[in-house]
Amino acid sequence: MSDDSLWFAQTGFAALADIAFACVLGASMLDAWLRGEQAFAAVSPARHGFQRARRSAIIAAIVLLLCNFASLWLQSMAMSGAPVLEAGASLWLVATGTHAGVGWSVALAGSALLLLACASGGGPRAASSRGFAIVAVLIVAAGKSAIGHAADAGAFSVAEMVQALHLLATGAWGGIVIAGAVVLPALDTSMARASLIRIVVRMSRAATIALAFVVATGAFNAWRGTGGSPAVLGASAWGQVLLVKLALIALALAFGALNRWSALPRLQRSASTTDAHTVINVMRVEAVLMAGVFVAAAVLSHSVPGAASG
Repeated sequence: MSDDSLWFAQTGFAALADIAFACVLGASMLDAWLRGEQAFAAVSPARHGFQRARRSAIIAAIVLLLCNFASLWLQSMAMSGAPVLEAGASLWLVATGTHAGVGWSVALAGSALLLLACASGGGPRAASSRGFAIVAVLIVAAGKSAIGHAADAGAFSVAEMVQALHLLATGAWGGIVIAGAVVLPALDTSMARASLIRIVVRMSRAATIALAFVVATGAFNAWRGTGGSPAVLGASAWGQVLLVKLALIALALAFGALNRWSALPRLQRSASTTDAHTVINVMRVEAVLMAGVFVAAAVLSHSVPGAASG
């Protein structure tokens, strides 16, 4: 595997892992909110949505686990110079003896715990696994934060802690949107309309809170990456990708605002099928944009920061 193909593979698996992590967070929140609607009951009109949220969380957790393992394997290839089929020989050494390898190992362990939590968290007594899932999410975020550019500041540094918070906030915001685009169509019936409206209101509030943390931590990371010099944005490939990411975020915000301030209030007033379709379709567009944000973030994390390339 050439250096270019290895970079593309590492970036691709990292992006898919970030999307999967976000989907686990979003689907798990939807699962919890639907449990509050008693949607686990056999007679609940929202039961189909509850089942889809649970299924989505489990599938996303499986994808996250596989992607983190693939990323650790590719890290072993990059550090050992071995071909893909021989990289396993140095896997343990890389996983335990290098900072990036330890980071991927922590993220891999956290994703395995998260899969167990998602698989055992169904039904009305799911609260017992909620704390387990939260710990697993924190482990994944801690591992991922030790892999990218934040690790240059040292282990347990402020940069790593800010990056972990950024991953959690971005995952929550993006996950609410992406998982919502998957789960909400299952609530698009006249019988489940009231649940749909209440769930979308909760999604909007949670996404707004997560967005505040995304902006604060993202500004810090951008400042570190540019070295405080805006000129880096146009003068480096890293800066240009950051501009693309910011443009995608701005578009996602515009569609989110359209839902929050226009489509959702109309749905609350009318409870009509047409307005429900509008809310869901706008969220689908926002979900595609958020997936693009995660791809851009993966490219940034696998590229030389603008401040270092100048």
